[in-house]
Amino acid sequence: MRPGYLDLAESGELRGRALGAWRSLERCGLCPRECGVNRLAGELGYCRMPAEPVVASWNVHFGEEPPISGQRGSGTIFFSGCTGRCLFCQNYPISQLGVGQRVTVHRLAGMMLELQRRGCHNINLVTATHFIPAFLRALDIAARGGLRVPIVYNTSGYEKVDTLRLLQGVVDIYLPDAKYADDEVARELSGFVNYVAVNRAALREMARQVGAHLLVDERGIAWHGMIVRHLVLPNGLAGTRAVLTWIAEELSPRVPVSLMSQYFPAHKALQHPLIGRKINDDELLAAIEALEQSGLEQCFLQEPFEEGDHEPVAGWERARESTA
Repeated sequence: MRPGYLDLAESGELRGRALGAWRSLERCGLCPRECGVNRLAGELGYCRMPAEPVVASWNVHFGEEPPISGQRGSGTIFFSGCTGRCLFCQNYPISQLGVGQRVTVHRLAGMMLELQRRGCHNINLVTATHFIPAFLRALDIAARGGLRVPIVYNTSGYEKVDTLRLLQGVVDIYLPDAKYADDEVARELSGFVNYVAVNRAALREMARQVGAHLLVDERGIAWHGMIVRHLVLPNGLAGTRAVLTWIAEELSPRVPVSLMSQYFPAHKALQHPLIGRKINDDELLAAIEALEQSGLEQCFLQEPFEEGDHEPVAGWERARESTA
C-alpha cells in the first residue's frame, strides 16, 4: 500500500516528468481544448488560469464516498478554473469566476503535507487538470518532505489521454465523472466539445492505469483503483441508463459507481426550462432501475439533496431499500 509516486520521486522520474510538463505550458495542450497559449508568458486559455496553481480552498472533507472520506476525512484541494462551463455548477465562483489565491508550488506542497499531518486518508485534487505540471512539481517536493498518503484525482472526466499518462504511477485513485451520454446535451449544459468520446477514452485510460475496481484496506479505506461518479439530471438529460450500461459493458461490472441524486439548480440553471428544478421521485427511481439493470456490482447511492450522505450498496435489493 505504498503510493507509487514515492518510487518515481526516489528515481528522479517524477522531477523529470514535472519539468517536461511545465515546459509544455509554452503551448498549453493539457486539456482536450488544446488552446495552445503560452501560459508561462501569462497568456490565458479557456481555463483562464496562469501556470502557477490557484487554490480556492484546502481542508479536511467528509462529504466524499465512504472509502475516500473514511473516519478522518479526505484532504481536498480545490483548484480554481475549469475546462467546462456547467450551467448548474454549484461551485461556479471557483470554477468560472476564478475565485482563489495564486500560490507557489512550495506552498502547494506544504498544503499536502499539512493535510497529511491533520490525519487525512489521502490528498484529493479537485479539478486539477489545468494545473497538472504545477501539481507534479509540488508532489516531488512533498514526497521528499515526507508525504506518504494516496493521491485522489477528482475530475469532470474531460481529460486527454496523453495528459493522464503524466499521472501514471502518480495517481492512486481516480474519481472521474461520467456526466453525459449525448454530445449535444454536454455542449449545451456544460460547454464540453465531443464529451462522450473524450470521456470514455479517459475512463479507459484510468482503468488501464489503476484497474477497473477499488482496493481498500482493513478499515475500508481506498488505497488504489477508481470510482466513477454520475449525477442524475432532470428530464433524463444525463443519459443515465446509457452511461451506466457503457461502464458495465466496456470497462467492467466491477467498477464502483457513485450514483448522485442531489442535483439542484444553481448558477445559470435557475431559470432554465429543463434543468431549473430538482429531480423528482420518478426520475430517481428510473435511475435506480437503470443501475440495477446495468450489471454493475457495486455502487454508492447518495440520498437526494443531502450533501455528502453516501451509503455503500453491495446488492441491488439494498439499493432499492436505500431509496424507499
